[in-house]
Amino acid sequence: MNRILLFLIAISFLFSTAISGQSSLSLERIFSSDEFKLSRFGPARWLEDGNGYTILETSPETGGEDIVQYDPTSGERTILVSSNALTPEGHNQPLAIDDYQWSNDKKRLLIFTNTVKVWRHNTRGDYWVLHLKSGKLQQLGKDAPKPSTLMFAKFSPDGERVGYVRENNIYIETLKSEEILAITTDGSETIVNGTSDWVYEEEFSLRDCFSWSPNGEKIAYWRFDKSGVGTFYMINNTDSIYSRPIPLPYPKVGTTNSAVTVGVISAKGGASTWFDIPGDLRNNYVPRMEWAANSKEVMIQRMNRLQNTNTLLLGDIKDGSVKTVMVEKDDAWIDIHDDLKWFENGKYFTWLSERDGWRHLYLISRDGSSQQLLTPGDYDIVSIEMIDEKGGWVYFIASPDNPTQRYLYRASLDGKGEPQRLTPADQPGIHSYQISPGAKWAFHTATSFGVPPSNSLINLPDHRQRKSLVDNQAVKDRMNALAKTPAEFFRVTIEDSIELDAWEMRPPNFDPNKQYPLLMFVYGEPAGQTVLDRWRGNRYLWHLYLTQLGYVVISVDNRGTPGPRGRDWRKIIYEQIGILASADQAAAVEALLASKPYLDPERVGSWGWSGGGQMTLNALFRYPEIYRTGIALAFVSDQRLYDTIYQERFMGLPTTNQDGYINGSPITFAHRLQGNLFIAHGTGDDNVHYQSFERLVNELILHDKDFSMMIYPNRSHSINEGENTSRHLFRQMTNFLLENLPLEK
Repeated sequence: MNRILLFLIAISFLFSTAISGQSSLSLERIFSSDEFKLSRFGPARWLEDGNGYTILETSPETGGEDIVQYDPTSGERTILVSSNALTPEGHNQPLAIDDYQWSNDKKRLLIFTNTVKVWRHNTRGDYWVLHLKSGKLQQLGKDAPKPSTLMFAKFSPDGERVGYVRENNIYIETLKSEEILAITTDGSETIVNGTSDWVYEEEFSLRDCFSWSPNGEKIAYWRFDKSGVGTFYMINNTDSIYSRPIPLPYPKVGTTNSAVTVGVISAKGGASTWFDIPGDLRNNYVPRMEWAANSKEVMIQRMNRLQNTNTLLLGDIKDGSVKTVMVEKDDAWIDIHDDLKWFENGKYFTWLSERDGWRHLYLISRDGSSQQLLTPGDYDIVSIEMIDEKGGWVYFIASPDNPTQRYLYRASLDGKGEPQRLTPADQPGIHSYQISPGAKWAFHTATSFGVPPSNSLINLPDHRQRKSLVDNQAVKDRMNALAKTPAEFFRVTIEDSIELDAWEMRPPNFDPNKQYPLLMFVYGEPAGQTVLDRWRGNRYLWHLYLTQLGYVVISVDNRGTPGPRGRDWRKIIYEQIGILASADQAAAVEALLASKPYLDPERVGSWGWSGGGQMTLNALFRYPEIYRTGIALAFVSDQRLYDTIYQERFMGLPTTNQDGYINGSPITFAHRLQGNLFIAHGTGDDNVHYQSFERLVNELILHDKDFSMMIYPNRSHSINEGENTSRHLFRQMTNFLLENLPLEK
């Protein structure tokens, strides 16, 4: 069947749904219009006393942003900082606010503006300080050689100085005198002070790497020595008549990491005191560090290269000596978290651990001698939302009975009693919260599958809504008008009575007596779930568009995905990335075909992005008798090409798990391709390198395999930069499915 005929069939179906009174989607509606663009609340900040919050609002006078305070009880609105006050002398318009922070005494405001992206996030830009009493607007780092070079600026505790990173050194600027002092001076292309290297940012979410001591006298900071780390070169071929190499220090599996250490230096400059962190600095990690509830000691988390042992060290800033507080171990790996909170003026701290088979919160004494479980039970904490020491409660997200949903709970800090669910039982879906100090108020975000998120102001603990903040009703109305069949969540049983969570989207006017082509949407790695009862934006809309064409779309979470189903569920995948997951996915498809006669076993496809692209390749190559068509985007074809921290965390070292790396990599089985394959990649992908794409292409050519491919110049891992890129990509994907996973036999 040729493409024109397929196109006519699709148009005919969409026309029939339109005339029946339901709305049909198109790629243009999804990717080139604002029809489904969401309104978002925030960013909002709770005041320290919990009795008010601030938010940015557009000024009708200037078009800039005012910082507005609201009283949650009365709703009273007060403009704290007018956008007029944020217009520098000689400028025609106010500063655009990308972020802001107050000094502790609330006398000064720090504005982050003119930001630029550094790999994933806009972490470099310009900073200005507004002195609220005088109205003076003061730019920081005015001696910088070019705009947008400052990073992670923050007030000293007394509000008189600001520290920031510039060109891999840490600077302290005194606001009154405008004196600028570089307290580190060895920053270079290879030496990084106060921020991180690529792999720590990507895999440990570590970017801001310095902090003031509580008394404002010292700065604790990370130092990265990238010398010896292999350089990967991306190539920009489009911006000039000559190509431009883009060097990226990137430690691939089994290669040399940065040497990372932590030190303390006076805010007035001088020599640094380095903590005596044991072991080879290149074969251990320091993913977290913070002041230990005083200005004398620093708490350091030191992980071994395998990431299965996390040692908590208490460092003395006088001489850099350290003592071990606690050692956390796991037979597989340990996840880093940000839930170490100090109690009773530093006598205790909180700690998340899976040591009893579930992710729970513990209270640990400062010397590690006392360790108390605070949240007992056969359930996982997904995330800690707030610890209210005064009130005696910990608030957290969990879902003991349904891994596809998320609810707010609280538990007593004495470790007694059952946890209380605060999210009402009649509100399914995914819920998130930003809780005020004192836990009296919260911003509540609620969403579910195919339903855009809404935001409201609620009281706690009764969860009573006080005000709707953003309802996205216009988008919801458009969604309700679309031709669709309600999605279904269910479980698929595979061998040994293992149950996998799944969702299914069927065509409008679904006929169980017909047979439909099946497209599986997959991710399958420890970094994320696909089977969640939440809004998925354009990805959901594209799936819905496919169902309107006549496809059934199903997604399954295999073992090893990070659902709240216990430690063993998540970590069974250790040393088996690409192996166990693809076997689970294939077994799930076979179970689906056996139990759902309306699915055509001759028309089964899979698609995925990143880890999901790798999983799709493994599906097509390893199980060609099941999968006939696949779309793989931004994938890892050979796990030995990916970075040290992520891949070694889940696979171990290539020297000790060589067979696992080989058998888990799709490229090993490329010679078995029998079905239809479409692959796409961005040449500017700093995460999963275009190299991975080219190596697979070479292997497929070696074995004389036919396939389709699309290259996106200079696009990153998200393949969305540039006008029309997303629409173009998804049109290629749609056309490929229409040709190779046909709607009709």
